Amino acid sequence: MTLAGIGGLFSRAARPLASFRRRAPLASFVLGRVATMVVVLLLLGFAVFALMELAPGDILDQLMREQLMASAGGGARGERAMTPEQVEAARAALGLDQPFFAQYLLWLKRVVLHGDLGVSLISRAPVAFLIGSRLANSVLLNLLSLVVITVASFALGIFFSSKAGTSADVAAGFVALVLHAFPGILLLILLQLFASATGLFPVTGYPGFPFSEAPGRFVFSYLHHVFLPVAAAFLGGVGSTMRMIRATMLDQLGQPYVTSLRARGVPERRVYFNHAFRNTLNPYITGSANLLASLFSGSLVLEIIFAYPGVGRLMYEAVIQEDINLVLANVMFISFLVLLGMLLADVALALVDPRIRYGKE
Repeated sequence: MTLAGIGGLFSRAARPLASFRRRAPLASFVLGRVATMVVVLLLLGFAVFALMELAPGDILDQLMREQLMASAGGGARGERAMTPEQVEAARAALGLDQPFFAQYLLWLKRVVLHGDLGVSLISRAPVAFLIGSRLANSVLLNLLSLVVITVASFALGIFFSSKAGTSADVAAGFVALVLHAFPGILLLILLQLFASATGLFPVTGYPGFPFSEAPGRFVFSYLHHVFLPVAAAFLGGVGSTMRMIRATMLDQLGQPYVTSLRARGVPERRVYFNHAFRNTLNPYITGSANLLASLFSGSLVLEIIFAYPGVGRLMYEAVIQEDINLVLANVMFISFLVLLGMLLADVALALVDPRIRYGKE
């Protein structure tokens, strides 16, 4: 077949796609982003397997070290250390004797064809169960932090945009810069020390009893326990978000349409909230996806320090134990949530701003 014939085939194949893109631009954009998400997750999984391969030893080596240490300390009476033949047989049974790319392809085949994330190499519990038991805790904590940061940032940003140039505005800008530059892990440690010294708040971030035992008491206890973790996330994120909203409001207030509204005698409250405020949503929606990603990445340290039973702490434990199945599934879930947040932010932009139409030229 000639090059012209091949070009004609591609042209005919692309016509239905172009027609669908013209008829449903937003739907075609969403489908394109979903396809991109799938490719990113596949590459990310491959990278995780490669990085875990670079780590010295594997999970069986760690188990052997623990067994030897326990035997030396007299804590493993009656247990015999595994022989080299038993170690190699166990490594072959777990598939650890194969190259990392072969392990990844086997894992991918199992997930795609059977929806099976495998089992933890340490606890032998299903990975889906382990993540499912922690995922809701992490999502709840991060969404609660996002709501608090959003409400406070909009309130402070709009207020200080009306006080631009005053001493209060300068002081707020200085405090916002300090909070933005303050090391997050140091802030978490200081809050932990504050809780320990004063006794006003628990040093852990989760109640010591299940929700099913006393639902009403659990809600109040949960809010009491997560106050300091949410406060840490709030202090770490409110500075940059508030400054962004303030700058956007000041930019909108300097636009000609605001001058025209004021010249027509429109009340200042309506100028702020009915017109300028709506135009601050676009940059915030774009930035909220990055804010959510930073919250999820920062929650790993937060969950460790406050002993919060979330996905971040689970992933830390899995990395330390070199539990590849658990590590990979954790990374995939967190990355999927971040990519989904970015996709929802792009869709929300098209919904709140009629000027944005994805796919139209």
